[in-house]
Amino acid sequence: MNNNKNRLSLAIALGLLGSVASTNSMAAGFQLAEYSATGLGRAYAGEAAIADGADAQWRNVAMLTYLEGTQVSVGGIYVNPNIDVEGQSSMSATSTKSEDFAHDAFIPNLYVSYRVNEQLAVGFAVGTNYGMETDLGADFTGTNHGNEASVITKEINVNMAYQINQQFSVGGGVRYVIAEGSFGATTPNETNLGPLGKAPKGTTLKYMEGTDEAWGWQVGTAWQINDANRIGFSYKSEVKLNLEGHAEGFAFNEIGPGFLNDFYSKGSMALALPATAELASFHQLNDKVAIHASFNWTDWSSFEKLDAEMPNRPTDTIKHENWEDNYRLAFGGTYTLNQKVTLRTGVAYDTSAVSEEHRTATIPETDRLWLSMGAGYAWSDNLTLDAGFTYIFAKDAKMHEDDTSSSLFGGEFEGETTGNVWLVGVQANYRF
Repeated sequence: MNNNKNRLSLAIALGLLGSVASTNSMAAGFQLAEYSATGLGRAYAGEAAIADGADAQWRNVAMLTYLEGTQVSVGGIYVNPNIDVEGQSSMSATSTKSEDFAHDAFIPNLYVSYRVNEQLAVGFAVGTNYGMETDLGADFTGTNHGNEASVITKEINVNMAYQINQQFSVGGGVRYVIAEGSFGATTPNETNLGPLGKAPKGTTLKYMEGTDEAWGWQVGTAWQINDANRIGFSYKSEVKLNLEGHAEGFAFNEIGPGFLNDFYSKGSMALALPATAELASFHQLNDKVAIHASFNWTDWSSFEKLDAEMPNRPTDTIKHENWEDNYRLAFGGTYTLNQKVTLRTGVAYDTSAVSEEHRTATIPETDRLWLSMGAGYAWSDNLTLDAGFTYIFAKDAKMHEDDTSSSLFGGEFEGETTGNVWLVGVQANYRF
């Protein structure tokens, strides 16, 4: 197994999916909100209605019509999750704990916009919307339900927007998504299977990895109500992936003689990155103060189950997911201190995409409260530097894993996840 490569999760299959991009709990499911440090400073409130720079196209393509000339925005966000899980397996007499098991990550981005004429604008963007990585470690006694998972996507957008009149703009774009992923589960202790033999601790039960590339699309619109008030709406399509790679681990064998033999096969699994939508508003109260808000929806309920496909074998339903749609509400403010300095702040609340009965140890997926602040500095007429900081409170959440097949190799697991996340980002915006 290659643990160094970027991987997009087949992990949902054993409930290994989580809300991380080599991190944890950024947004619901394995979704990432971190598209720019500028927006980070206001908890991504009002993003579909604000055009600070070329990065605005990521959340609403129509905002390209609010940008003049040629603009370039480049930056990145460092994410540091501190997530723990503690509990007990039904076949163990003592409790088990995995600390800080979600990995840190740096999430880069690049955006370019060009105003063709008074009505038409085009843009190019590189970033990511989804990602995760967790590793519970060899000493955690719930690894039979999953010991590792990862999710990484890279996305390229080509966008176009048109200003219909002084009030309305529309836009659309194509999305090219490159995805890689994996999931794994191992025996937490030596497992005696009677006449079938013994499986040593750490033996791979199931491991899958795969890659794919797919297309999606996005649309957006903006309504300039008057000089001080604006509403924006955007929608990103579902992106369907068929992750092709391989599967290994003795638990793929049929129970009987040779059950503990090594198993290796080519395999694939269908995985859909869910559709999303945002309704946002921006209000300029006076020369110095603006307020903004966003309501976001993600179609996580599309995850009902995942099926694994391998040659000359029947379709294997690995796991019934039963996820739920997620909602996010954010409020923020911008204060223009002077011609050089702009201050930002925001608060947001993310609802969990999974209920307690379906939560897993490698899915510390729960409600989250965001507190954000940021600042921008106009270095010159052409160059603006932005920075943002966010602290996320993750709500303590209980879980109970009782998948029948996984429980044979270590028992059911019941526990609780706790944690927090902090993010810091920088952005540079240049106007030609």
